Amino acid sequence: MSVIKKINELPQSEFVRIFANIFENASWIAEDAYSKKPFSNFEDLSQKIINIFSNTTKENQLKIIRDHPDLADKTKIGLLTIDSKKEQSNAGLDQCTEEEFNEFKNLNDKYKKKFGFPFIYAVKGKEKKEILSNFRQRSLNDINVEFVEAKKQVKIIASLRLNEINKK
Repeated sequence: MSVIKKINELPQSEFVRIFANIFENASWIAEDAYSKKPFSNFEDLSQKIINIFSNTTKENQLKIIRDHPDLADKTKIGLLTIDSKKEQSNAGLDQCTEEEFNEFKNLNDKYKKKFGFPFIYAVKGKEKKEILSNFRQRSLNDINVEFVEAKKQVKIIASLRLNEINKK
């Protein structure tokens, strides 16, 4: 049986369980996506899920953005969702030096104060130096540019999470 056929036959509770954290703590997107069945293939499913985020209200988008954890916050590493923990760990953000942790903390604090939401960056395949460089650079943006970039990064993270499910 094909993957998409299995997905189309899932009961709602199981579908929502599998897709609930494609967008950080936003199971309502999975619930909405379930109503858009049947999916012709995995790309169709992925596009419909991404479109729910793209087409929701700015308030809902902000809530999802704000639900993302700070990068390399050593006081909260144990509290991350399974997906966020894996993503940050694979980028080495759970193994920062004290100096790196402090720089991330300072950048996180300044960024959130300026923009009202955490810095969002798809860290898969990235190294700490690249992440810090991007963080420093994006901190200089204005709110409108950064909100667009945060939404773009959230969609990249969602796509990466969907690809992980598709590989299983």
